[in-house]
Amino acid sequence: MTNNTIIQAKGITKSFGELQVLRGVDFSAEKGEVVAITGASGAGKTTLLQILGTLSTPDGGSLLIDGADPLALGSRELSAFRGRKIGFVFQFHHLLPEFTALENVMIPALIAGRSTKEATEAARDLLKEVGLADRAGHKPSQLSGGEAQRVAIARALINRPAVLFADEPTGNLDSATKEEIHRLFFSLRKRLGQTIVIVTHDPALASLCDRSLTMKDGQFV
Repeated sequence: MTNNTIIQAKGITKSFGELQVLRGVDFSAEKGEVVAITGASGAGKTTLLQILGTLSTPDGGSLLIDGADPLALGSRELSAFRGRKIGFVFQFHHLLPEFTALENVMIPALIAGRSTKEATEAARDLLKEVGLADRAGHKPSQLSGGEAQRVAIARALINRPAVLFADEPTGNLDSATKEEIHRLFFSLRKRLGQTIVIVTHDPALASLCDRSLTMKDGQFV
């Protein structure tokens, strides 16, 4: 593992009952790298992403994220680690409908113990970064699908995570909006040095990434 390696996973296995979903998967990503994971439904992509993102525990194998071993942490420590080191963007934005865009972005920072003033400033900066400074006071119902996904990306970045995981981030968007979100990921990498791992069925998005890995039957092929 080099100083620039943000994720290093070795020999990751996972079964659900008799079904072996992951069969000894190795994966790594460097700082500032954008990696796509592709493959048919049921290949194990999302299960791997959930393990890399510490939302699920593997049956076997090792995992280092930014030099730390999350598999050695208790549940409370792991939750704090995830809040500091990992950002998530899903196919559906999962914004809280009663809060404004600004408040939605602030929430993870407040949970992490940052002051309201600091969280507000960081959230405003990120909304500007994703091109939504003028939508800060809008609630999710007043945003387009693409705008809501941009807010979700800003929220995922508020604690300056070591890695941003995106699971089908453009799967719910029209083609023009997809392209906007694709461009946004790469501008974030350029401006923030953000490491991004994307699970996608979208060949256009996968082709833009630094590396594109294909899963089949629980392994990379």
